[in-house]
Amino acid sequence: MIRISVVGEIGSGKTFVAKLFGFPIFNADNEVSKIYRNNRDVFKKLKKKLPKFIFSFPIKKKQIGRAVKNNLKNLKIISKIVHPTVRKNMFKFLKKNKLKKAVVLDIPLYFENNLNKKSDIVIFISAKKKKINSALRKRGKSDLKLLKKIGKFQLPPKMKKKKSNYVIINNFKSENLKKKVKILKYKILNK
Repeated sequence: MIRISVVGEIGSGKTFVAKLFGFPIFNADNEVSKIYRNNRDVFKKLKKKLPKFIFSFPIKKKQIGRAVKNNLKNLKIISKIVHPTVRKNMFKFLKKNKLKKAVVLDIPLYFENNLNKKSDIVIFISAKKKKINSALRKRGKSDLKLLKKIGKFQLPPKMKKKKSNYVIINNFKSENLKKKVKILKYKILNK
């Protein structure tokens, strides 16, 4: 099974590109949302560590946002509690799909959480800051200050780009992206 990982800045179009490959996708953001909705153990741990912000189940993203806005160190606390469950879910996903030709990992903290393997194919999604901010506003993610704070928790884009096997420049034109992914998919499968 080929592991294709899609990395890049928040709002660069990672999830859209991941879907274009047509392989099973592990989307860490979706997993985190499920954990906030369904995992009472995670809720109890977060409530214990951040009682001023986390007080009701299911956990609301607004509560998480306020905790991070208040203090960036809270993001580390949240990550330490949430990420082991995300990692466990990722291993279940990989096991379930082990006979597939390839899978796509859409994990924003892929490098930061040391999830990369030497054999992984890593694709960096590059996009202009202006386009990213516009895309985030369209998605209702208008709290750019919060996103910038979260971005500081990640490796700089230049470093991610350097660690990647391929770069896709996202100009936010879907036909163009579809062509680029089709070419890249062919290259990856025929190595």
